[in-house]
Amino acid sequence: MEHRHAGAHRVDIVVYPGFKALEAIGPMSVFEYANVHLRAKGLADGYALRVVAAQRGLVRSDTLMALEATHTLADVEQDTGCTVLMVGARHIATVLQASAPLVDWVGRVAPQVARTIALCSGSFFLAEAGLLNGRRAATHWSVAQELQRRHPQVRVDADAIYVREGPYWTSAGVTAGIDLALAVVEQDFGHALALEVARDLVMYLKRPGGQSQFSVQLASQAVQHSGVRLVQQWVLAHLDQPMPQALLADKAAMSERHFRRVFQQETGVTPSAFVENARLEGAKQLLETRGDLPLKTVAAKVGLGSEQALRHLFQKRMGITPVAYRERFGD
Repeated sequence: MEHRHAGAHRVDIVVYPGFKALEAIGPMSVFEYANVHLRAKGLADGYALRVVAAQRGLVRSDTLMALEATHTLADVEQDTGCTVLMVGARHIATVLQASAPLVDWVGRVAPQVARTIALCSGSFFLAEAGLLNGRRAATHWSVAQELQRRHPQVRVDADAIYVREGPYWTSAGVTAGIDLALAVVEQDFGHALALEVARDLVMYLKRPGGQSQFSVQLASQAVQHSGVRLVQQWVLAHLDQPMPQALLADKAAMSERHFRRVFQQETGVTPSAFVENARLEGAKQLLETRGDLPLKTVAAKVGLGSEQALRHLFQKRMGITPVAYRERFGD
């Protein structure tokens, strides 16, 4: 059932020269589509969107697109009853050097508003203002190490699609901002409305915040060594089978010692770690999409042998049980 509401949530989308266009337009579209569906139900708009910048006027993005800022940062300070959404930039270090006043503004305003969202490298603005110290935060994988280096007190999660820590939401890059915006709609107005918006955008309702920016399938496509890539593809196609290292080395036509060394050089992980990652990802997919499968069947399909082994893997790697994961992220 949709949540009735007295007034719209104001969302102030903060832009600056060189901002990532898709990170502004994607969430903006999610909130606009939410309004369309609310109107169709005879309800008032759920979101009032504003584009905000240091000064009013056109602000160029990282593409040919520009957005017109109708309000200023000072306007937001005078009325903090809103959600602030900070978008990222391709060259965040350069932007930060030129944007000390914007960092100061974030430090003043973010603690006063109900919710602050930082997309992709936009998380650097919150971190520079000291707001993420002691908190878990997401960002794009390509700048995760830099965020951690600059701000060692932030618990950077380089793998997460998005993270919510109290009033601060952070996400991975570009399209992950759409995932986060759908989660905001679900929080504000319920699952049904978020699902309708996701269908309009031809999106999954949620690539959950607990899911990874990476996948073993993508990792296998990126490997150059043909023998290693062949083994990875075989693993992914035969998750239900035992996979001793001797068998994998044989498929790569190498000795075990040479295979392990080459595999780790090519992938950054050991063969056994890759197999475990593949089994975990396979189990997560089944738990998300096949709510009817008993846990022992899920375990068998990904080669874990028993429900107990499945539970142990999830506790070790995810910090939750398979049942809790399914309840949170299942269809």
